[in-house]
Amino acid sequence: MTTDAHPGPLRVLVFGASLRTDSVNARLASLVARLFAEADAETDLAGMGDFEMPLYNGDVELDQGLPQGALELRDRIERCDGFVISSPEYNASVPGVLKNAIDWVSRVRPQPFKDKNAMLVSASPSLVGGNRGLWALRVPLEHLGTRVYPDMFSLANAYQGFTDGGHLSDAVLQQRLSETVTSFLRLVEADVRYVVLQRRWYEFLADCTDAPITQRAQD
Repeated sequence: MTTDAHPGPLRVLVFGASLRTDSVNARLASLVARLFAEADAETDLAGMGDFEMPLYNGDVELDQGLPQGALELRDRIERCDGFVISSPEYNASVPGVLKNAIDWVSRVRPQPFKDKNAMLVSASPSLVGGNRGLWALRVPLEHLGTRVYPDMFSLANAYQGFTDGGHLSDAVLQQRLSETVTSFLRLVEADVRYVVLQRRWYEFLADCTDAPITQRAQD
């Protein structure tokens, strides 16, 4: 039986990973969310302050279970087809509050990062735009089975990087960001709607993901 039903819009979670309300990464997340909306994606814009959770502690998890903030973030990730993290860089690495959120959410079973497509962006007043932090952020996400988009975007000199209307001051960078969003969305669409292969993840030859001694965090 054939159908002319048109699939619904792709769902993208855009997550600003700074606690500061008016941080440059919150502004970048807002811009990215706008670009996805203009590309007809259903966009869920969120910030770190939306998900309260304590520092990860195994005793707390054992006694009280997962905090509500971690469960709410899990729900938002599960509902999306792909997600974007706009993250600051702290001391050339991942902000502790973001790593803590990833650690809590990774305790859910089945954990929601596995097989999700993610795009990483950053904004910083530094000359490298927070890019070193994004390289560090790839490590836990890829370890959990996330397919992190290769083309990351970093905005340097971010305090002067935005117009009053919320776009990037540099037209060339604005175009590059728009193209990155479009390319990522096409990848998500292909992965969600046109799946032709069942994927398996291997670290080395003869490795088997369901073998007891090679269980992955993504499982």
